[in-house]
Amino acid sequence: MGVPTGSGRPRVVLAVCCAAVVIVVMDIAVVNVALPAIGRDLDASVSGLQWTVDAYVLVLAGFLVMAGSAADRWGRRRVFQLGLATFGLGSLLCGLAPSIGWLIAARVLQAVGGTMLNPVAAAIVGTTFPGPAERARALGVFSAMTGLSQALGPIVGGALVGTFGWHAIFWVNLPIVAVAMLGAARFIPESRAPRARRFDPVGQVLVVVVLAGTVYAIIESRKFGWTSPVILGLLAVAVLALVGLLAYEPRRADPLLELRLFRSLPFSAALSISLAGLCGFGAFLFVTTQYLQTVRGLSPLTAGLSLLPVGIAVAIVSPLTGRLVAARGPRLPLVVAGGALAAGGAASLGLGPATPLPALLATYSLFGIFLGTVIAPITTTALAGMPRSMAALATSLPSAARQTGTALGVAISGTIVASALIGGGPAFTEAGRGVWWLTVALGLTITILALAGTGRRAARSAARAAALFEELDRKS
Repeated sequence: MGVPTGSGRPRVVLAVCCAAVVIVVMDIAVVNVALPAIGRDLDASVSGLQWTVDAYVLVLAGFLVMAGSAADRWGRRRVFQLGLATFGLGSLLCGLAPSIGWLIAARVLQAVGGTMLNPVAAAIVGTTFPGPAERARALGVFSAMTGLSQALGPIVGGALVGTFGWHAIFWVNLPIVAVAMLGAARFIPESRAPRARRFDPVGQVLVVVVLAGTVYAIIESRKFGWTSPVILGLLAVAVLALVGLLAYEPRRADPLLELRLFRSLPFSAALSISLAGLCGFGAFLFVTTQYLQTVRGLSPLTAGLSLLPVGIAVAIVSPLTGRLVAARGPRLPLVVAGGALAAGGAASLGLGPATPLPALLATYSLFGIFLGTVIAPITTTALAGMPRSMAALATSLPSAARQTGTALGVAISGTIVASALIGGGPAFTEAGRGVWWLTVALGLTITILALAGTGRRAARSAARAAALFEELDRKS
């Protein structure tokens, strides 16, 4: 049941849900700026710093769908409150961590709470605003906060690390969590789905094995070597888990991974764009924060401020993108997003230890344009032609793909530049060229996917997929 929109409560509910998603998403970007300070203070290796980011995003990616199903079954407000409490406890333990191992473990706990916030908050917003127009505007604000918090994360993180130390990036979450918990208890009504999807424990385990095995192999390949039994074994396990997932999921009535969604070209394109785009942006954040502080010797605050063009571009472009998607569809914004990512990667190829600041800022603004033009059209593309019964799953899977892409971006880029971090200067920028070429390729891939996933042929495939699900709904 939603709250009557004539009262002031819906806006308060939206504010509480936005606050929750801001701290969850921002904690990915905030930590990137703090990595050099964390590495010095806790004597962490490059792989330890990679896991500080990836342990968090992997848990978010692996358990988003299950958390949404749990909220539909047990109550969205209840799960939302549990998520806030768990995220707050994880943040406290992160700030108290005495070693990199303890920090990574606390990040996992943080992410467990985060999985109960992001998809559940979106569902709460959707039920609080019953009218289609009101719901669209509210979800637009919610999506904009997601992109903006990711863009502003490095700036906030740089200010906190530079002023109070890296522990502050975690402790700042505590008062926000406390206020959100009070707001949830006072203003958010309890709601459940009319028919909750059944849990899929086998599918859940297989998804985690695929993601964790792949990312662990990439991160630790520098230590063990790509041909070592450890790495080859991890990759073999990940491949076997993927084969098992593809064989098992079609047999379930409520699979964790609904493979029939991929019969829709728009959905497949949205998922692939999410994965490729955030892989590129995750690599950009990881390499750039290291470059600004390690190579150029900037303080965390100055490094964060150097990324201000990203936030400014997102703030300007996101509203324009929303209006463009509403008026003309997602194709043009997604093509622009792919072009901006490729251009940002190409411009970064020329960055060196003494590149003038205006050139840096112009380059970083391209990544902001990418982020501001990619998130809203992804959701629209994923939902193209989908019946209401599939809407929640069709939006949660691209969200999981974004987290997976971020994890892969950090893992791949960290592996490419790890050996050059010690040398610094020209050695780091030369190694970083591999990351930027990857970013160019990902941007061009997004452009191709945008064209393939938004044409007439794609619309026909979405209509066929929707008809299939509607027929299944009638039979169930």
